[in-house]
Amino acid sequence: MKNYQIGDIASIMHVPTSTIRYYDKQGLLPFAKRDLNGRRIFNENDLNYIEVIDCLKQSGIPIKDISHFMTWCLEGDSTLNQRFDFIEEHEAILEDEIKNLQAQLAFLRWKKWYYSRAKEAGTETINFETGTSHVQPELRSIYEAEIAHS
Repeated sequence: MKNYQIGDIASIMHVPTSTIRYYDKQGLLPFAKRDLNGRRIFNENDLNYIEVIDCLKQSGIPIKDISHFMTWCLEGDSTLNQRFDFIEEHEAILEDEIKNLQAQLAFLRWKKWYYSRAKEAGTETINFETGTSHVQPELRSIYEAEIAHS
């Protein structure tokens, strides 16, 4: 089995070495071994664990929760239910966050289109009902029709 040093892991994971050191200091890498010079060495299995840790961290999961998850991983099959439930719970949280972000992005795209029209006309009033500062009620439908055909 191939061994990796911290720089190798960082390069494979596209993260700074400080990230791997941080994970180790937080107790997330209890499996990490040291060579005779005190340098951390990892194997393929360790790399798999680090990929999981990094994914969970990038997903916004707190370190203490990742630590619990990693403990379950190292405990083996007796914790499969806890690990499944953990992943399922955080999957649902991420899906909700993605839906929220998609809604925010859709709104920003609408406003970008809105301001693009105003910029082209040289005035925001192009988007208003005549003689008011109220956005034309049908404007959103016009926008949605345009993006549906593009």
